[in-house]
Amino acid sequence: MIVDDEEITRLNRQYFQRQGPTNVISFPMQGGKTEKIQPQILGDVVISADTARRHASAAGIKTEEELLFLLVHGLLHLIGYDHEGLAAERRDMEAKEAEIFGQLVRRAPKREIFPRSKPQKS
Repeated sequence: MIVDDEEITRLNRQYFQRQGPTNVISFPMQGGKTEKIQPQILGDVVISADTARRHASAAGIKTEEELLFLLVHGLLHLIGYDHEGLAAERRDMEAKEAEIFGQLVRRAPKREIFPRSKPQKS
C-alpha cells in the first residue's frame, strides 16, 4: 500500500510506538527467514510516497526508483531479513537489496509505462 506521511506516522506510532513518518513498514504474516517463497501471503508492505519523494529528491533519483527500492526493502523484511540487529544481518540485507534492485533496474523496459499519445489505428 502506498500512503502519505500522515498515515504512515499513525501506523508507526500505533504498531511500533515510534514518532514521525518512516519510509516503509512491513507487517509479516509469518516469522523467521523464509528461504523458499511459498504460494501464501507473506504480509503487507506500506510505503510513504511523501517520504519516498523527499528521499529521492535528496539523492537525485526518480521517485519511482525510490518506491521500487522501498518495495524490495519491505519484501525482504517479510521473508525474514533485518537491518536493525547485528551488523552481519544488516550487511546481508543490504547485499540482497542491491542484488535484487540491480536486477530489476537492468531488466526494466526502456519505455514509458503510460504512453503520452494514443496508438494509431490500423
